[in-house]
Amino acid sequence: MINIFEVNETNEMIEKENLDVRTITMGISLLDCISDDLDKLNNNIYEKITAKAKNLVSVGKEIEGEFGIPIVNKRISVTPIALIGASACKGPDDFITVAKTLDKAAREVSVNFIGGYSALVSKGMTKADEDLIKSIPGALSSTKLVCSSVNLGSTKTGINMDAVRLMGQIIKETAKATAKEDSLGCAKLVVFCNAPDDNPFMAGAFHGVTEADSIINVGVSGPGVVNTVLKKVRGESFEVLCETIKRTAFKVTRVGQLVAGEASKRLGVPFGIVDLSLAPTPAIGDSVADILCEIGLEHAGAPGTTAALALLNDQVKKGGVMASSYVGGLSGAFIPVSEDQGMIDAVEAGSLSIEKLEAMTCVCSVGLDMIAIPGDTKASTISGLIADEMAIGMVNQKTTAVRVIPVVGKGVGEKVEFGGLLGYAPIMPVNEYSCDAFINRRGRIPAPIHSFKN
Repeated sequence: MINIFEVNETNEMIEKENLDVRTITMGISLLDCISDDLDKLNNNIYEKITAKAKNLVSVGKEIEGEFGIPIVNKRISVTPIALIGASACKGPDDFITVAKTLDKAAREVSVNFIGGYSALVSKGMTKADEDLIKSIPGALSSTKLVCSSVNLGSTKTGINMDAVRLMGQIIKETAKATAKEDSLGCAKLVVFCNAPDDNPFMAGAFHGVTEADSIINVGVSGPGVVNTVLKKVRGESFEVLCETIKRTAFKVTRVGQLVAGEASKRLGVPFGIVDLSLAPTPAIGDSVADILCEIGLEHAGAPGTTAALALLNDQVKKGGVMASSYVGGLSGAFIPVSEDQGMIDAVEAGSLSIEKLEAMTCVCSVGLDMIAIPGDTKASTISGLIADEMAIGMVNQKTTAVRVIPVVGKGVGEKVEFGGLLGYAPIMPVNEYSCDAFINRRGRIPAPIHSFKN
């Protein structure tokens, strides 16, 4: 039973500490939509999505109203489109028609985003995979709600360096294709190592082929809540610090579990997972960087940052797993620059660099996320950043990702405004020494020795 003290405590979190359910994401399998006729494929996809998700937004609003819990986004993820379109799509232009169908369906059911315009190429690329990847600039520049992801590596298979090289070029092309919007298309494109099948967060959400026909995954956000409770234990020992974070993560996750259960019941769709990630917003006080400062750092990026982030991430997971039987997705702390005011402040103060962010990704979720870089950054340099991040994920048996935005026409010292949850970002400098000869080698980086577990 929940007592009145806990009810009041949760209300306080919502009203004053920015607690919200960041997203309810409905995963939808499109495997039964496959056809070798492009028109029929697109029709099947539209009908399946609009039928399955027709009540998603209205149910989300009902739950918000009844429980007083803000649900910021209602989203859809689908089976990777490279698989679904392989029979009907004969080239990149055909895949773009599918992207437009996804966008149309997402608009019809009024969701915020739809993810799954994706390819899984950690070991090699089929023609369909390559065609979809080459279509990404056109797809993201001609749609509003479609998000794209590509998985380039895994601990079991190694890193597909041919795909890494190609994605550096695709990110540059996407930036150019959306240059009038400050290269916004790149904010909807992410590359992964060890991508999870049940991630509710964009831009990386897709519906894995091992999942049920449809499923509900929930992501909860509570950086502001954690930051507030840590103010009460300033100067206390690490033991007290860890216990405080753990207890708070438990309470935050219980809110997600409640919403997930209600959404599942009302929509008649199985509950999948609650993602434990601390996802920041540009709102003041809703920052992972601010938590690191409350732990004892002057700015994110100062010596000790990686250790503080490791502590935070571990305690969030320890508290969260006790609050739900089904924890999944990414589950940890996000460190996107543009979406976290504390991270922006750290960059502007000169304490946080891309190299330090890369070190931080060794101990948290995702990776180099929502980082604006000069528009004239070479494609091979972007590929080098991707390769480094993929290596961290592969060797450490964890999910890592890269979402960088080479903003056309802008350079270091300038800012770019994305708006909404995407926030704004200072353009960060990138190491300009060449990695061309490394990136232009062909083939794969082999899986690490510890991948052999059979």
